[in-house]
Amino acid sequence: MRPRKKIVCVVGTRPNFVKMAPIMRALKDGMTPSDVVLVHTGQHYDEAMNARLFEQLHIPAPDIRLDVGSATHAVQTAEIMRRFEPVLDREAPDCVLVVGDVNSTLACALVAAKKGIRVVHVEAGLRSGDRSMPEEINRVLTDQLSDRLYTTEPAATDNLIAEGIAPAAIVFVGNVMIDTLMHSRSSAVPASQTLTAWGAPSELSAPNGRFALLTLHRPSNVDEPEALRRLVETFISISRQLPIVFPVHPRTRSALESSGLQYFLETPGVTALPPLGYREMLGLMASATLVLTDSGGVQEETTALGVPCLTIRENTERPITISEGTNTLVGTDPAAIRQAVALVVSGGGKSGRRPLLWDGKAAERIARDLLQWLHEA
Repeated sequence: MRPRKKIVCVVGTRPNFVKMAPIMRALKDGMTPSDVVLVHTGQHYDEAMNARLFEQLHIPAPDIRLDVGSATHAVQTAEIMRRFEPVLDREAPDCVLVVGDVNSTLACALVAAKKGIRVVHVEAGLRSGDRSMPEEINRVLTDQLSDRLYTTEPAATDNLIAEGIAPAAIVFVGNVMIDTLMHSRSSAVPASQTLTAWGAPSELSAPNGRFALLTLHRPSNVDEPEALRRLVETFISISRQLPIVFPVHPRTRSALESSGLQYFLETPGVTALPPLGYREMLGLMASATLVLTDSGGVQEETTALGVPCLTIRENTERPITISEGTNTLVGTDPAAIRQAVALVVSGGGKSGRRPLLWDGKAAERIARDLLQWLHEA
């Protein structure tokens, strides 16, 4: 009998939960429950929303909570490191598995590497080329610290090799975000049900109602008042042509209020919603005429769903959603955004296709390879 291995898995933010859910299921199919330890850093700390997501995604309750909370990037990263180190001392895992590109990802990878514990990075190699994005710094540094790197698309493998990562450490497995989407698709809450529950106009919540789904939270879009004002005025203009459904991220709501732009949330044609659960968002995405977003994960999910996506950013770390999927990078210029929306509304949106290995089985490939690698290393 092969010796048992212990894996510490780390989540910190809501997108991490979506990525970790299928990995936890796949690992626990091949290991005893005590061999997989789930640590929640508390980087996103809305307990009601977190509990709802864990329930909807069928993730077991975290074994360990660090309860870090919000702070500047430096303070938050340092506090995660300070609280995570005793966890590794106590658990003595064979590896630490991190996902994505948030502060928790880098902080826990750095602690593990400093202690000589192997680091596994899921969603490795994605690059926007924009070092002004905190997430880009987290991606690059986490990959340099990692011993096993799982990629979602071939371009990510190319990026890693160009940065000096040994090809033998890289495994192209596909996209765990799509595992969760496919696992949850049949249980998605219909858009009409969500919209009716939150008092949307009847024509919008009708089964065939047409609307644009908007998500907005990137610092580059919401933290600078003038940039946010330009986007708000652009979205108001679009809402006269196509109603907008807008689940409002807490940091975006705060930015709108502090910039005197909260009137956007009460604009005719704009239906502002609170943050929603995963199944509610999945239902809205699947039914939307188009999606306006600055989220990386939404770019991938809309590609899998075949829904046109317009990304309100100047760059993306997920180029396959453009080359093969439904995503169009439109930037933040108001005229370009309006023109792209008009094209989709007139029937000119991209249909795209689902990329290679975005088949709902990425987590199974990760678990199979990871357990073999741990036993061989």
